[in-house]
Amino acid sequence: MYIGEQLINPTAERLTLSQQLGCKGIVIDSRPNRDVMGEDGLWDGRKVAAQRQWIESFGMSLDGMAIDVGAILLDSLRDRARAEARAEQLRHNIRAAAEGGVPMVKYTVAMVGITRTGMVEGRGGMKCSTFKAAEYQPDADARFSYWGVVLPEDGSGKGHSPTAAKGTAETCGQVTAAEAGGISEADGWNAIEYLVESILPTAEAAGVKLACHPHDPAYPPGGLNGVHHVLGSLDGLRRFVALAPGSASHGFNFCQGTIAEMSPNPTETVLEAIRTFGPQKRIFMVHFRNIKGGYLDFREAMPDEGSVDMAACIRAYREVGYSGILCPDHVPLSEVDPGRERFFSFCLGYTQGLLQAA
Repeated sequence: MYIGEQLINPTAERLTLSQQLGCKGIVIDSRPNRDVMGEDGLWDGRKVAAQRQWIESFGMSLDGMAIDVGAILLDSLRDRARAEARAEQLRHNIRAAAEGGVPMVKYTVAMVGITRTGMVEGRGGMKCSTFKAAEYQPDADARFSYWGVVLPEDGSGKGHSPTAAKGTAETCGQVTAAEAGGISEADGWNAIEYLVESILPTAEAAGVKLACHPHDPAYPPGGLNGVHHVLGSLDGLRRFVALAPGSASHGFNFCQGTIAEMSPNPTETVLEAIRTFGPQKRIFMVHFRNIKGGYLDFREAMPDEGSVDMAACIRAYREVGYSGILCPDHVPLSEVDPGRERFFSFCLGYTQGLLQAA
């Protein structure tokens, strides 16, 4: 295992910082990733190779890239022709990733963003994104949720609002629950099965791993605001794996924070997930992050202050033979660290310390 970062549109200066902090790998989370697009808006294998070589020039590997599935999940339920067109674009981009020497692409099954209900103060006044299902309000959802690569409001009234980004490419086709309409449990599985069936054969043929990010957060029984999150439990993750049990390309962007959110006993659930999916070789990359709280009531946290025993998780990854990248993710917001570079640096150092101690 080794530390790395997931970066959006990194500069040479930012990659130098990653290198100096000891990162061994980088995952490009740019959505859309304009640096690898041709004039037709599709990925160009030669440009993918150039991006990989650029990362490698800093002494790090390009472990993977985010593939933007856009609105294909919703479209598979509402507009099949548009979904088919998107699926063809995704297949092209997966082949381009392979041509460019990138071994993995990651994607999300979020249709309605990453739902949050507000901000609360954490250590030293840092702003921590929170989800309290009992306090859910659609207007707070619009302001405090994550939309694609668009960050939520920080609650200060001074920063940006994600509502201003509505409809932009950076929201990655995600919409509010009211705009999505009802998404039943059956709808959720139908959409995911459509996506997997549309792109997995191409990934298998190209030798590319598809790393799926589960639903964040788990929703209560019966859904939330008419929407169900079917990949919001370990049973859901098991059913997802069972869609293609024999495929080496079918696995997870294993978001440890998201899995912790599935249970009132976060450490136990995360360890069970590691010990379930690790031996199956379904963990393709890890978001090594923590939360404070648990199922339906949590806030995001720095890795050392949350409810999950992070040292125990490191030991479990080693036990199951995981040898890939550990990326920090979803650090809190702060006016004194507007780019979050110092917060991410803390996370990387903390993770490296755990690796050495284990």
